[in-house]
Amino acid sequence: MTRINLTKKDIINSIYMQIGFSKKISENLLEDIFQLILASIIKDKKVKIAKFGTFTLKNKKQRIGRNPKTKETKIISERNVIQFKASKTFKNYINKNG
Repeated sequence: MTRINLTKKDIINSIYMQIGFSKKISENLLEDIFQLILASIIKDKKVKIAKFGTFTLKNKKQRIGRNPKTKETKIISERNVIQFKASKTFKNYINKNG
């Protein structure tokens, strides 16, 4: 079975091997990209990356949840979640090559 996790280290090594930047520069580049995406999500509540997909910040209201084992009810607090919707191009690529 193949590994299913893609780590930051894997991406950094790929940038290093394909582009030739040092590993430190590759790591800084990746961190800058992540920070740009996160800052944009917080500021605009939505980030669309062409041919990849859209990240959207949604607010989930407080609700009552239940532990399935003990049947104990508990309040689940209000929180923000990030949703991802793949672009049509991404979906077509996955279905064609998957």
